[in-house]
Amino acid sequence: MFQTVAKTLVALTISTALLVSPAFAEPISIKFSHVVAVDTPKGQAAEFFKKRAEELTAGKVKVEVYPNSQLYKDKEEMEALQLGAVQMLAPSLAKFGPLGAKEFEVFDLPFIFNNDADLHKVTQGPAGQALLAKLEPKGIKGLAYWDNGFKSFSANTPIKTPEDLKGKKLRIQSSKVLEEQMRALKALPQVMPFSEVYQALQTGVVDGTENPISNFYTQKMHEVQKYLTITDHGYLGYAVIVNKKFWEELPADIRGQLETAMKEATDYANSIAKDKNMKDLEAVKASGKTEVTVLTDAERAAFKAALVPVHEKMASRIGKETIDTVYQAVGFTK
Repeated sequence: MFQTVAKTLVALTISTALLVSPAFAEPISIKFSHVVAVDTPKGQAAEFFKKRAEELTAGKVKVEVYPNSQLYKDKEEMEALQLGAVQMLAPSLAKFGPLGAKEFEVFDLPFIFNNDADLHKVTQGPAGQALLAKLEPKGIKGLAYWDNGFKSFSANTPIKTPEDLKGKKLRIQSSKVLEEQMRALKALPQVMPFSEVYQALQTGVVDGTENPISNFYTQKMHEVQKYLTITDHGYLGYAVIVNKKFWEELPADIRGQLETAMKEATDYANSIAKDKNMKDLEAVKASGKTEVTVLTDAERAAFKAALVPVHEKMASRIGKETIDTVYQAVGFTK
């Protein structure tokens, strides 16, 4: 009798141990929300991160990616992250100004970066890391910067000079710097969620916008914009961020594996961004629906002359020290 009870107790102990062992535990869930299409650089990088995170953690982490504002629109997603409704986002850098981290709006300054090499001196250097650290008091941990590309203007009338945008209603993200940029062109800035832009262009609520080519093409804006001018006047990139409390409570080994997955995803994102924009530009041209103009050096210089004064006007908001740090990193000259 005693042996039978003992055997039963041993069996129950083993069964209980198996039930609570890590092998039988529920996987850690990471909801990753973003506002663009799957076939954009950000969309593809998010899927790459999901794949590598699940592989490296041997299934202990499950990443659920929600593209195209399926869960939250631009203005909603940051609050959702802070409340823990989602664990990971990759918002555009312009989104951090309204959150109170106005220094991030340095990335919105027109013509501050000449090319990808200049940009990466900041995003992959100490200046970029210092900016990410400013998010931590807000309950947010910055993990990486992902490229999208440089922006160009579109409208339903030709764009060859800054004067061609005078009086146009141009959609922008919520950014005081971008508002000032449009005013410098004597255009009318219209803040609007990204998910609403196509319909706004289609119905004439706005006349035009600024986008990297991949966003312009994947959102089918070429169907409702007759002219696209390659100005490369500003940068659009993303910061991959997580809920700080969630991140810090992860087991150290899991967090390390996710950091590896993020590094790989960042390398992937930045490698495909330029290629994707070039391919999508060719697709826009091939569609025959949008006339593409490439500015001459003199024409681009005219846009730069019109827009660089925005730097000084926004210095009190962004912080002169932040702007000077970027100037120094990239060797900026007016």
